[in-house]
Amino acid sequence: MNTLLYKNWWKYLAVILLAFTIIGGMLLPVPRLPVLNETIRNLYFHVPMWFGMILLLFMALIYNIKYLRTFNIKYDVVASSGIQAALWFGVLGLLTGMVWARYTWGSFWNNDPKQMASAVGLLMYLAYFVLRGAIEDEDKRAKVSAVYGIYSFFIFIVLIGVLPRLVNSLHPGADGNPAFGQYDLDHWMRMIFYPAVLGWTLLGVWLASLLVRFKLLEMRRAGIEV
Repeated sequence: MNTLLYKNWWKYLAVILLAFTIIGGMLLPVPRLPVLNETIRNLYFHVPMWFGMILLLFMALIYNIKYLRTFNIKYDVVASSGIQAALWFGVLGLLTGMVWARYTWGSFWNNDPKQMASAVGLLMYLAYFVLRGAIEDEDKRAKVSAVYGIYSFFIFIVLIGVLPRLVNSLHPGADGNPAFGQYDLDHWMRMIFYPAVLGWTLLGVWLASLLVRFKLLEMRRAGIEV
């Protein structure tokens, strides 16, 4: 029992942090800012999901590089699982952002540069799995996927982190639009936001680890040595 608790402590921490995020995020007070009003509570969900997604994509980048150095198929499994989990977070982040846009900007989709860049980035990673599905040879699939995944990460960072800041955008942090750190976020929001980032990130790692275990099990059942 103690060994189990020791190995899975971070999973229990993820559950506690997410419970705190949901309960505190809905019940604790938030500053009454113009336009945002109560919708600012979405900061506890929308933004941490994107943080978690980027961390998972960075993890996939590391394991793609490891695969190209060693050609150990396990590294390909970890990389593809990380990207798969990241896509779930990206889709949820995009959807929560659309709901937020509906109540603050007037419609679900505003052709905002960051919205467009995020959608393009997610489609680029969806193409990653289309590419994997189109290659039958396992080694060739892993090699091509690793190269594609490495280039995709840097393009994705430019798409969502650089280009939107060079043009006018409704998003905080863009040209002429201050970031959330410059808003009057009170201590309640900070107390919930940082645990939310950690909680959603741990959940993403948990999901990726489950995908890795499932894929390795499927490979062993298929007679592939891993």
